[in-house]
Amino acid sequence: MSKWHSDRLSKLQPYLFRDIDRQAGEARAAGRDVIDFGVGDPDKPTPSFIVDRMADAVRDPANHQYSAGAGSLAFRETVARYFDRRFRVSVEPVGEVLALVGSKEGLGHLPTAVMNPGETALVPDPGYPVYHSGTLFAGGICHTMPLRPENGFLPVLADIPDDVRSRARLMFLNYPNNPTSAIAPLSFFEEAVAFARDHDILIVQDAAYCELHFGQAPPSILQVAGAKEVCVEMHSLSKTFNMTGWRIGFAVGNADALAALGKVKNNMDSGVFGAIQEAGIEALEHLDHVEVRALLDVYRQRRDIVVGGLREAGWKVDEPVATFYVWAKCPAGLNSMTVVARMLDEADVVVIPGVGFGSSGDGYVRFALTVPNDRAAEAIRRIAALKW
Repeated sequence: MSKWHSDRLSKLQPYLFRDIDRQAGEARAAGRDVIDFGVGDPDKPTPSFIVDRMADAVRDPANHQYSAGAGSLAFRETVARYFDRRFRVSVEPVGEVLALVGSKEGLGHLPTAVMNPGETALVPDPGYPVYHSGTLFAGGICHTMPLRPENGFLPVLADIPDDVRSRARLMFLNYPNNPTSAIAPLSFFEEAVAFARDHDILIVQDAAYCELHFGQAPPSILQVAGAKEVCVEMHSLSKTFNMTGWRIGFAVGNADALAALGKVKNNMDSGVFGAIQEAGIEALEHLDHVEVRALLDVYRQRRDIVVGGLREAGWKVDEPVATFYVWAKCPAGLNSMTVVARMLDEADVVVIPGVGFGSSGDGYVRFALTVPNDRAAEAIRRIAALKW
């Protein structure tokens, strides 16, 4: 450990996606033809109508100054209209909506805003690593909630021990789920809200993938009666609109929790660039734009290539109904690190090991559907040729 590294950094695992990027880069540097299903970063450009709005907004001198920390009123009003259209949920633009520098930032800062050192966060396993790291940075303790296929990759809240419930301050949920692609029914959200009210726990539901679905639209936890008393929901424009590099998202829900998060943000960042907020307004007001809807068709085609090819090769894999991930069970009962290593070494294909999302993810690998059809088909041919 370097003399300039704080002790808290020693509690963190290396950030999985960066390590995978490094390995893929080394293989490319060696001249190998790598096909990368690793980090979930869309390969298609941001829709042109959003880029055009951004280009105009950048030229407006009003956007060249600091932006309001909570987000412009116009952006927050747009979010409120989106919630009314999409979920039939009424939220107040002032107090119940907060702009974020991407939902990852909000998820990472929320534990600092609402937890005291020594308190517990309930964290899904497998789950997005930021839930864990944000809790540790806040001085909190993580209690993992296993997500198992026999339970539809939903946590079993009754399995959380009584002593953990009494110490718990925060619960992370994430549906549609990364990495498993599972969707939570509204009945589960009702159960979770009741649990949180009974035990005085704040739920943060990570809804980054709620618009990436191939059938019935997933619900919001805020559709549950009384949910705003104990819930905050985080949304992102990154994956829906291919805006990962733009860094814009928003939090909606409990006004007291959002005020606490806003206080942390006011001390740590200077808000979302105004021009990006204007582009975000354009995106949210045109969710049904032909360019946005076309992205779902792209992911559906890729999903069918990957899932169909893996099944033909003897892999056990469910067809995802949401997200742009495929969560595949490793062949021959192998662990995920072994499968990932062999796929890179012998097939020049990069995927993410399930264990990188938590111990309950071992025995699975995750494919991100960010590879064109022809390259995805080539990758599946290479994988099918491996002898397990």
